[in-house]
Amino acid sequence: MKEILEQIEKEIHEVIAQIDEEQMSTFAGRIRPGKRIFVDGEGRSGFSARGFAMRLMHLGYTVYFVGETITPAVNEGDVFIAVSGSGTSANVINDANRAKDKGAEVIAVTSKNGSQLALLSDYVFVIPGTVKGDSGEARHSIQLLSSLFDQSLHIVLDAVCLIISQRDHTANEKAVRSHW
Repeated sequence: MKEILEQIEKEIHEVIAQIDEEQMSTFAGRIRPGKRIFVDGEGRSGFSARGFAMRLMHLGYTVYFVGETITPAVNEGDVFIAVSGSGTSANVINDANRAKDKGAEVIAVTSKNGSQLALLSDYVFVIPGTVKGDSGEARHSIQLLSSLFDQSLHIVLDAVCLIISQRDHTANEKAVRSHW
């Protein structure tokens, strides 16, 4: 059993080693104080996206998760972060199109740079983890479905929050005060 855990750890390490640091820095730079941030995602990727939105709230940002009953309409000047490993999640693409039509900046977080979501976005941040549709030589994981993308997504988005907290000089003590 330990071999399985070691293989999963190795896979995550390999994905993280492929992250483009400039893309990551640019992504973090697009999340600025004073901007409303909307985060969207489905399934397990959506759970990681929710965790990202929560951590941004802890850092003092005005952030919403799309689909919640208290989420207001997206407007011009807002930042819309659409998370989909495959870049083909129909609801996320539909929401991203609506955000774009309203003048929001649309950022895709995906494993597929040429996906439908990536192509409609203003900026793309690639996290190159295996997703459920990958097969044959494109499948670089022993894990089921999109587990590798989802695990890597969580770690990378936490790292982005750390970068933002350091840039904004948000100490852990301040974040704790925002935590329920």
